[in-house]
Amino acid sequence: MTRSCFDRRDLGLLLLRVGTGGVLAAHGAQKLFGWFGGHGIEGTGAFMESIGFAPGKANAVIAG
Repeated sequence: MTRSCFDRRDLGLLLLRVGTGGVLAAHGAQKLFGWFGGHGIEGTGAFMESIGFAPGKANAVIAG
């Protein structure tokens, strides 16, 4: 069976999607759990309130 251009394109798109999903998951984990050097819900909530998004904790959960 020969491979077509579409097989390689599909693999490339899969890798891009997995990579992008990993970055977005890590960013959300920073906001929600404080992983990877993040400030967690409390820190993100305080930041949200400081820029005018009240209630900060609820907006931090939504952002995460």
